[in-house]
Amino acid sequence: MRPDYVVLYLLLLVGIALLAQTSAPKLVHQDEFFVVGIEVRTTGERELSGEGEIPGLWRRFYSEHIADKIPNRVDKNIYALYTDYVHDRMADYTVLLGVRVKDTSEVPAGMVLKTIPAGQYAIITSEKGPGETVIPTAWQKVWALEDKDQLGGKRAYKTDYELYDERATDPQNLQADLYIGLKPAPADHSDK
Repeated sequence: MRPDYVVLYLLLLVGIALLAQTSAPKLVHQDEFFVVGIEVRTTGERELSGEGEIPGLWRRFYSEHIADKIPNRVDKNIYALYTDYVHDRMADYTVLLGVRVKDTSEVPAGMVLKTIPAGQYAIITSEKGPGETVIPTAWQKVWALEDKDQLGGKRAYKTDYELYDERATDPQNLQADLYIGLKPAPADHSDK
């Protein structure tokens, strides 16, 4: 390949990568639903320091076969909820790993029930690859879009979640969707 074509090809690849990083997320309205699982309290600061609680929660979730112990499961998907925020992504919040349930009357001992509130969510889809790499990268994209006011609305800091579906059966080659809760848009009271 001629050197000038190599340069053009590399520029094209960089442009595609930049476009993918800055493309607007898909916005959806999500109805309320319920998740049962195990939880831990942590902070964004702790998780970014490498001394976080989330990796241990994932180990416990799988080693104790938590999903298999939850009755009334809707599907095979796994949910990672981020909820009960004190303020923002760096302050205290709760992480819950669990499954969606159709009946909230049976919560096994040692587990909790959380509600995913109805509302508007921005969806960021991770790249495909090792979970410990692609999920943090997807969250970095969320934070970059949030910092630039490009999420499609202001972040609500009530409940966000990761959805691990059939694309996430291999932890070394998974893809997941991050649902970021948005504040309701202000009503337009202008005269038309």
